[in-house]
Amino acid sequence: MTLLFAFLIGLFAGLRSLTPPAAVAWAVYLGWLKLARPLSLIGSLPAVIILSLLALGELIVDKLPNTPNRTAPLGLIARIVTGGLTGTCVSRGGGQSAFVGAALGLLGGIVGCFAGYQARARLVRSLRLPDFYVALLEDLVAIGGSLFIVSRF
Repeated sequence: MTLLFAFLIGLFAGLRSLTPPAAVAWAVYLGWLKLARPLSLIGSLPAVIILSLLALGELIVDKLPNTPNRTAPLGLIARIVTGGLTGTCVSRGGGQSAFVGAALGLLGGIVGCFAGYQARARLVRSLRLPDFYVALLEDLVAIGGSLFIVSRF
């Protein structure tokens, strides 16, 4: 189950690159997820504050009209990196391999990036809703999914 969670946390990083790291940081800080150094540093108070502020900023910036596409190189790289990092943390927290967790998180980040983009675009078209509303739904999925995963340990 841990390896599935490593993939899924990466998938959520594909939706919102900074939400899963913030969720992992809070989980380590609150003692839900036990990690050894150096990974445990993600749960330090400064890291929790910084990652939470960055995640909140991302939720706001995502709704702006000039925000670049998530599949653009910078957005994709961010999702790959944060997917790999959070996949590693979840995998190690569950007693599994860091390398396998990183690979699964990385893969999840790529899948989440492209599948999330397609799902959002199709929902906007088929439901004839403004992108803003579908983006809010995507926020809820990323936040809820990330919190669900990190609360399982």
